[in-house]
Amino acid sequence: MTPFDRPRLIADIGGTYARFALESAAGHFEHATSLRCADHADFHAAVSAYLASVPAPRPDHAAVAIANPVEGDQVRMTNYHWQFSIEQMREQLALETLVVVNDFTALAMALPRLGRHDTRQVGGGEPRPRSVIGLLGAGTGLGVSGLIPAGDGHVALGTEGGHVSFGPRDAREHAILAFAEREHDHVSFERLVSGPGLELIHRALRDRAGLPPEPLAAPEITRRGLEGRDALCRETLDAFCAMLGTAASNLAVTLGAMGGIFIGGGIVPRLGAYFDSSPFRARFEDKGRFSAYLAGIPTYVITAEHATFIGASAILSEQLRGRHGHTGSTVLGQIQRTRGSLSPAEMRVADHVLAHPRSVLNDPIARIARAAAVSQPTVIRFCRSLGCEGLSDFKLRLAASLTGTIPVTHTQVTGEDTMLELGVKVLSNSAAAVLQLRDQLNRETIDRAIDLLTAAERVEFYAVGHYGVVADDAQFKFLRFGVASSAITDQRLQRMAASVLRPADVAVVISSSGRVEDLLAVADIAGERGAAVLAITASHSPLAKKADVALIVDHVEDTATHVPMVSRILHLLVVDILAVGVAMRRGAQAVLPQETLGALDEVRPAAAPQPPRIARREAPGVSAAMPLSHLTSHSR
Repeated sequence: MTPFDRPRLIADIGGTYARFALESAAGHFEHATSLRCADHADFHAAVSAYLASVPAPRPDHAAVAIANPVEGDQVRMTNYHWQFSIEQMREQLALETLVVVNDFTALAMALPRLGRHDTRQVGGGEPRPRSVIGLLGAGTGLGVSGLIPAGDGHVALGTEGGHVSFGPRDAREHAILAFAEREHDHVSFERLVSGPGLELIHRALRDRAGLPPEPLAAPEITRRGLEGRDALCRETLDAFCAMLGTAASNLAVTLGAMGGIFIGGGIVPRLGAYFDSSPFRARFEDKGRFSAYLAGIPTYVITAEHATFIGASAILSEQLRGRHGHTGSTVLGQIQRTRGSLSPAEMRVADHVLAHPRSVLNDPIARIARAAAVSQPTVIRFCRSLGCEGLSDFKLRLAASLTGTIPVTHTQVTGEDTMLELGVKVLSNSAAAVLQLRDQLNRETIDRAIDLLTAAERVEFYAVGHYGVVADDAQFKFLRFGVASSAITDQRLQRMAASVLRPADVAVVISSSGRVEDLLAVADIAGERGAAVLAITASHSPLAKKADVALIVDHVEDTATHVPMVSRILHLLVVDILAVGVAMRRGAQAVLPQETLGALDEVRPAAAPQPPRIARREAPGVSAAMPLSHLTSHSR
């Protein structure tokens, strides 16, 4: 077993848990850990927490299997609120490679690599060599995939087959479907053959038996059913396994899966010996004229602990092998083809780019020249030999080749930049930070924050230093919507103001670091007075822990040597989101009269210029006096 130069990060992200491990050599996983998704604001926070907890070098390459379709750069989870840009996440985590795939695509790619002891056969049948293989598994949802033989390997299918319409097979399942249709417009197999599905089946069976409701979580239903002391929970498991048998047989005949059907996910492997004698296999073979066809197809339960890790690792290894050969990458392929025609010095630049394409994207020309042992004009000549106008043009084409898109990323301003380059970098950095904030927004937290502000009798905004203008801007916006509010930025007054807050008030504490002692004291005093504390701050900060609701704004900015720029913009945008939310909840009737708004315009803080007003075409619940920026923020 040959160890890697540096460990690779492998992750399996579900709707409830995020599992991580470091792969130190092919198939050898260390420091495997499961983190609750709910304990972390977003995917970046979960990865950072894991990496901070393991005593190992930071990885250069990572593969993430996620319970969600993966199409393009933007990932938005179906069964959880996490979302992110793959390219931006790679940049934030300082990775050379970040591969993100559907979790069942990863699990499918693991199947050819599993040994005899990694699966358990249920029922009869024999696999046909080099045939299609089917895969499905129940957890938070119902994942479905397959493997099609292709050359020396396989092609994995990325599907959403768990969302096909459920079809009942007996009177009990008809009753369960009728009950489920009271709660859902469309009842898919995933609605029933999943963790939440177990709970739905149990409710339906209690209703069918004329019993009063007894809310039970899926783990408790499973425990009682396996113990055999609760007949209804045992019937729930029987119905679940029978429905899974129907789903598996449908997949087998759809794909022609003569290589077998494999069962993964978080539920079935925990059912142990019960599953082997459950209605699953009998229902799988119960296919009328095709019963004999199904009887010849084997079914297996995946018992390997790290099966999804194995598949994700295989996909990552294949990607790295492809990059090493520079296949499918436009600029890198062009460099490979033209390398022989370059001068010796330009050839050294080419070799450096081929070996370190990701670092070249962000390195200044001086660093590239030093690494290739050439002069800076040689780097420019190399770029022009590829038909590029210069280094900037070359980097854009290289970025598009590596990611399929031209990313907006954070780039360090240097003393060598022209004023035009400086302007482009400042604007691009701000745009990248805004997009990152958009991807990290937590729907549930925003709802809770707006609920607090809407119900408040008075809202006070606390900030210090350069973030005082954020508090001033917030006060102005909330006054425009008829909310009693004030901005308190004088540190001598903040503790006194907090000491007269009432239980119906909300203290909004704004701090980029979340570690300012005066603002932490404000949070403590407000809490003692019974007022709610809403923080706009960094994740895992002392202020975030003290707040009733924390809106997370994470952005790396060296405020010790620079005036806060990007982070202040992000805080202003969060205030916009809150203001729009409160305005929409309260309705247009809460907006102050026009003559009052005009007076406010005259005293508006100079640091926060008034955006243009929209035309008199009004939307429901929105005043014609609402600033255009508010509607733009809301629609985004």
